[in-house]
Amino acid sequence: MKFPPPDAASAPATTPARGAAAEAAIALLLGILSALLGLVPWLVTGARLPLQNLWAAEVLPEAMPVAFLPLSQYQTTTIVALLTLGGALAGLAVRVWRPARRGLASGFAVAGMALVQGIAVLQAFAVLGAGLLGGSMATIYFTGLLAGTLTAIAAAAVALLMLAARSKPVAALGIGLMAVPAASWLAAAATYLAGPQGVPIPLTLAWRWLPAVVVGLALAWCGVRPFVRLLVWAANLLLLWLVPALFTSINYVLGTRGSLGDVSEMGLLARQILAATLGPGGGGGPTVALALGIGLVGAGALEVRRRHATPAAQE
Repeated sequence: MKFPPPDAASAPATTPARGAAAEAAIALLLGILSALLGLVPWLVTGARLPLQNLWAAEVLPEAMPVAFLPLSQYQTTTIVALLTLGGALAGLAVRVWRPARRGLASGFAVAGMALVQGIAVLQAFAVLGAGLLGGSMATIYFTGLLAGTLTAIAAAAVALLMLAARSKPVAALGIGLMAVPAASWLAAAATYLAGPQGVPIPLTLAWRWLPAVVVGLALAWCGVRPFVRLLVWAANLLLLWLVPALFTSINYVLGTRGSLGDVSEMGLLARQILAATLGPGGGGGPTVALALGIGLVGAGALEVRRRHATPAAQE
């Protein structure tokens, strides 16, 4: 009579554990690499902290200290793009990978992303805090930038989890959420690498339409059946209308030095700019129409393909 080797009984228990550990390690690495890739456009410039209105000493741009984030009221939407794209890339990587333990992998991908971005935040804000003038304005400036940056990291985690989800509608909604930040990331990368005057004009015009194309393709991929998926269509089109207006308003209000520190004036200016950008003259209508058109054409083509494929499969 033959007996199994002593470790045979424990093999079924250790194999799943080893598989889980391997998936966790891979997901952690994906989160780290994705977060680093999100920061690359800024890091390759030399990562000198932008000139600050409240800096304690007058220095040349090249003499500013190194900071892992471009902390400035003039680059708030760029900071959002650099951080959220890292989460989006990690989420897409997990989705393409399709690990057996998707929840576990998503959690470790978030951890890897948060590790890199947390280090970047600590380093950049330590540099900023050390160089700012004292006083209430500097405190408000520092606190506001920190709150916005932490919110962007939270949004990156949400985008990661949505894009990595098994549900196609949830992932499609995540794509809609990231369409505008992704275009902003590409625009920032081109500007950092080529300089404001070095980016071709046709390329700058493409940034406006790229989110509409991305959202339209996401809607086509999502489909319309069951009809509850139309809620995803409505949400993505609403995001495509709202997010560019929000980005424009934030850039305009924070870039207007005369209103900085005056909360009531900033609030009034924000409402005015937001109303203008959301109105007929804001340009949101054509982009929403383009996304809807791409979505309808794409969804129709996929439905025709599905119907033609079904009889062939039955034969």
